[in-house]
Amino acid sequence: MEFERLKRVVAESRNIVFFGGAGTSTESGIPDFRSADGLYQAAGGGRIAPEEILSHDFFLARTADFYAFYRSKMLYPDAMPNAAHYALAEMERQGRLAAVITQNIDGLHQKAGSRNVLELHGSVHRSFCMDCREAYSLQQVLESNGEYPRCSRCGGVVKPDVVLYQESLDMDLLQRAAMYIKQADVLIVAGTSLTVQPAAGLVRLYEGDKFVLINKSATPMDGVADYLISDSVAKVLGMMVGGERL
Repeated sequence: MEFERLKRVVAESRNIVFFGGAGTSTESGIPDFRSADGLYQAAGGGRIAPEEILSHDFFLARTADFYAFYRSKMLYPDAMPNAAHYALAEMERQGRLAAVITQNIDGLHQKAGSRNVLELHGSVHRSFCMDCREAYSLQQVLESNGEYPRCSRCGGVVKPDVVLYQESLDMDLLQRAAMYIKQADVLIVAGTSLTVQPAAGLVRLYEGDKFVLINKSATPMDGVADYLISDSVAKVLGMMVGGERL
């Protein structure tokens, strides 16, 4: 009964904003690196936390080791969007979804057809030379020779256009995300533990009374959600757009 009421709320809205995390893409075969193979076996036999490997200092000091982890754990070029991505793209096509705000870097929202996607942490589909700023695609990075890609123009190190630990998020992008959330009629938050800052703090800016939280595990904001659903993001969003029952 609660889900049927939620479906009506969503169906009647013309200003929905979606905020999503890793759980949006796990059903596309992209694991959350915090829970899947959570440690990297370094060449010296010791274990290094992913948070350290995916840091700015580590990238500069041990670029080859960074790329060994990045290529094996962070890149899924053959991954396809799941029902959640397609449902959001359909909501946007119908004029009901204003924006997708994502912590993910996989580009699956765009692949599903979403247009207004705010990628808070960047995207693996873009890379650039740290010296001359020449742009490189994901395919070029995958096809690069050597321990890590170098610029074909100047020989500089090519860096993924993703926000690493110790790096700041794009403030203009954050401000846009904050504006969308503040002005939203319905806020759907899904597939995120709401523990990564400052992105998770954006959710607290929502001022409405239709806060939908979809996550399999508990989050710090379960108690303030108007609709709390502990289930698959793809399943719930797919049903929200389709005619099926939960």
